[in-house]
Amino acid sequence: MKNWLKPVLLSFLVLLIALLGYGYYQLKANGIIPRKIYETEAPVVSVFDKPAILVFTKTNGFIHKDAIPVAKQVLGELIVAEGWIVYQTDNGAIHTPELLEKFDAIVWNNVSGDVLTADQREALKQWIENGGGWLGIHASGGDFSYEWDWYVDTLIGAQFIGHTMDPQFQDADVMVADKTVELTSHLPDPWSVKQEEWYAFDQNVREKGYEILLTLDESSYITQGETWIGNDRMPGEHPIAWRHKLGQGRVLYSAIGHQPHTYKVPEYQTFLTKALHWVRGEQQ
Repeated sequence: MKNWLKPVLLSFLVLLIALLGYGYYQLKANGIIPRKIYETEAPVVSVFDKPAILVFTKTNGFIHKDAIPVAKQVLGELIVAEGWIVYQTDNGAIHTPELLEKFDAIVWNNVSGDVLTADQREALKQWIENGGGWLGIHASGGDFSYEWDWYVDTLIGAQFIGHTMDPQFQDADVMVADKTVELTSHLPDPWSVKQEEWYAFDQNVREKGYEILLTLDESSYITQGETWIGNDRMPGEHPIAWRHKLGQGRVLYSAIGHQPHTYKVPEYQTFLTKALHWVRGEQQ
């Protein structure tokens, strides 16, 4: 090998390793490569003198860096406006029977990946089934790496299989499934939501008896890239928000909320407020 070629190849190899390392770091930092981080030391939680809502924001999967802080702010404002106390944390160890009993409802704000230990999972499951209220937003039902069958199959009810990619963010018409439902009575039908990312799932949860609140009009946006190649649409109805009873508890999931600006939309803020009232046990 010519003398000049060795340093060139060595420099190229060093550069390649550096690029691969940087790429891996970026994938890890953004949660595209799932993490395995679990907390075991529970936070100190005071005794509340008013109804309290827990907003949980942990991510071991994809990190919605822009949406999470805006959603935290908006949710906090909405909760306080209702006269309740808001407690926000990304510490999974808050999921103990003793601590969860302090809260009237839990919001999972764009939680992703496998975030709880086995004991923490069981605490959440029992809390909901014994009468707790759970509200999941966007990425809380939009991941491949939860590694928790009960969470996907029962709590959410369907497996996320992809989202719009061509383009990723689009205007779309959201349809009100039942105009007599108080929770969605304030929404226009159709409700035009601007520049959002639209999820698709492996099944329609209506088949499990869950109540569909909002659906997508697939003719109003480009579905390419939303699901696996060759299957870009959900056959029939395309649910985007739904609710159901789980034991004595209440569960509501909304797939809307990738974009920070969506949380500032008055119609969506009202929807989230009504959703909190419903999961707390009030009739909506």
